[in-house]
Amino acid sequence: MKCRICNSSRLSLAIDLNAQPWANNFLKREEIGTESFYPLRVMHCADCKTVQLDHTVKKEIMFGNHTYLSGITKSLSDHFQKVAKSVDAVFFKNEKEKSALDIGSNDGTQLKHFQKLGYRVLGVESSTTIARIANDTGVETINAFFNFPLAQEINQTFKVINAAGVFFHLEELHSVTRGIKELLDSNGVFVVQFLYMKRIVENLAFDQIYHEHLLYYNLNTIDVLLNRHGLSMFDAYVSPIHGGSVIGFVTHAGRRSPTERLIKLRQREIEEDSNEFSTYQEFFKKIAEKKRITLDYLNAQKAKKKTIYGFGAPVKGNTMLNYFGTGTQYFDYLVEKNELRRGLYSPGMHIPIAIEKELKQLPDIYFVLAWNFKKEILKNNQHLLDKGIEFYFPVDPVETDE
Repeated sequence: MKCRICNSSRLSLAIDLNAQPWANNFLKREEIGTESFYPLRVMHCADCKTVQLDHTVKKEIMFGNHTYLSGITKSLSDHFQKVAKSVDAVFFKNEKEKSALDIGSNDGTQLKHFQKLGYRVLGVESSTTIARIANDTGVETINAFFNFPLAQEINQTFKVINAAGVFFHLEELHSVTRGIKELLDSNGVFVVQFLYMKRIVENLAFDQIYHEHLLYYNLNTIDVLLNRHGLSMFDAYVSPIHGGSVIGFVTHAGRRSPTERLIKLRQREIEEDSNEFSTYQEFFKKIAEKKRITLDYLNAQKAKKKTIYGFGAPVKGNTMLNYFGTGTQYFDYLVEKNELRRGLYSPGMHIPIAIEKELKQLPDIYFVLAWNFKKEILKNNQHLLDKGIEFYFPVDPVETDE
């Protein structure tokens, strides 16, 4: 393969999580055992330093009718509200005509916060079901994959373009980036929100590697992509959302100078070898050790006849479950709030999903797969902690901002 960003052929295998099913392919009972498995390998580019998957599961398979809903989690909605208010206050408070485009807009949660601030909004969402949900709640949403041809059809500029949790998904990476350049107002701001690979390594959050995430960015690597298309990041901060995400602010090249905090974040990556191949080799060694520690814990609990449920059925959880080989020999259920996953089974490990409010019996232990919402989970379930139910976090994220 060639590098998805710089087209280099100098790629080396950094992490191999074995063949895994597409992690968002939750199964009906009759589909169990029919899922396809694909290589889940992370490659490192010696030229631009970007880490990326070497195998692409087609976007039509992964995103045509996915079941993830961003509005389910209060802390994520609160984060989106904070982003919208901040962008408005810093850049567009006194603008009369304000507009926002959200790429991969899901159920419209981010755009609703811009609507409340007086923005004309438009979403682009690939899932037919979820685009319908957004439209039904008053957020105009195009059911399509965003790319340059679609940008030409939209044919209007926006003060704000947002992409939250989608920029590392992109099979049509350069077409999408070109489309953003096309639709961004001359003084507009592109807000790119992405999992910070530096923090993934620090958290040992290897489960955030899965087939939907084709690329894994640090600040110095995403710059290579943006610069190729006449865009430039001028500010960024690290939010604790999802265990550590960059909220980056981008505009047309030459429009704004980089802030001091962005310069410091970039320099820290250099000082800590965050983009070097050796760092990812060491990361892979720690992943293998995490597997050993977790299996020891689970085996010890089952030897004590403890019942264990998975807390949440996030897509990333399936990377962990499949790499560890932990299925129904350990977990009776994965417990979810998301009604779209009612009656389904996890891909690969085939663990049944139960809806949280319908549980008839509680476990001794919740193995928290949705660990990125740790604070919210502990706050909402204090009554269960008081009953002696253990909440085990296989990943314990760093909570501080940078």
